[in-house]
Amino acid sequence: MARADLILDLIKYSFEGNKYQCKKVVEALVAEERSKQHLLLADKLQKELEKALHSTNDGMSKPELSFSDTSSIIHNFLQEVPVKKSFEEMVLPEDVKKVIGTFIEEQLRADLLRSYGLEPRHKIILAGKPGTGKTSFAEALAERLMVPLFVVRYDALIGSYLGETATRLRQLFDFVSTRKCILFFDEFDTIGKERGDSQELGEIKRVVSSLLLMTDSLPNYTIVIGASNHPELLDRAVWRRFQLRLQLPMPNKQAILTWLELFQEKYSFEFDCDLSLLASDLHGNNFGDIETFALTVLRRYILALPGGNTVDFVREELKNLKMNLVK
Repeated sequence: MARADLILDLIKYSFEGNKYQCKKVVEALVAEERSKQHLLLADKLQKELEKALHSTNDGMSKPELSFSDTSSIIHNFLQEVPVKKSFEEMVLPEDVKKVIGTFIEEQLRADLLRSYGLEPRHKIILAGKPGTGKTSFAEALAERLMVPLFVVRYDALIGSYLGETATRLRQLFDFVSTRKCILFFDEFDTIGKERGDSQELGEIKRVVSSLLLMTDSLPNYTIVIGASNHPELLDRAVWRRFQLRLQLPMPNKQAILTWLELFQEKYSFEFDCDLSLLASDLHGNNFGDIETFALTVLRRYILALPGGNTVDFVREELKNLKMNLVK
């Protein structure tokens, strides 16, 4: 059964002759049915919507691609990422935990908010140095909300001809607007650069303007996450579009210690050394490098079973980690 509020809205806007709002409601219905795995019904609704859009002559936005073409072509611009992370295995600052906890509750109890005339927030910007957990954050949120995670592929999205990138963006946003999902822009400054940058041509400025308009038009069941290693490069208007702006810092010694404890618990494995000292040795590295170190030690331990000295593996991999950092 489709959500009653969507059916009521569809009836209301149909009688008012508001075609734009009708389109948005049908897109929401398609997303709702997809989330319930009612794929046949969702596909039928999508096709009927496209028929209506193609037959209208009032200039309302029309899809560039037919439904039969969309799935194959749109995956040139998106990659669905297997979700392997959860918030339980991440070490986040307390203020970030509190904010994202509220965000998750808003999404899970969206019907309650709507009964009061409110909508859940659905746009997050993450700032932090490489390896601080921005991609893992997106995975963990997808895991908690039980929705697919789509990562934007810039190599296919950004075109060399005038207007090409904006057209592809439109196709991408049309695709995700009918799905409950997370749309993840890694290195968001690649496409959301400051429009006042004198080094950029007019094309990137038009792309940023298109991106802002399309982000505003997305329904709130489509969650957008932008991640940036260089937030100072982002257009100020881009910052304003995101309702949550979270900073993921480099880990301190306590955060590394907590992460090591969680790693041991997850894999039923012991480093066989003082974790406080190990955390001190690893201090200055990001979570990505620390995870690579820990997994390498674990692999060596497993391959050496039933013998092998875990402490030796730890020492050797610490040395390798420091050598890699020097390079």
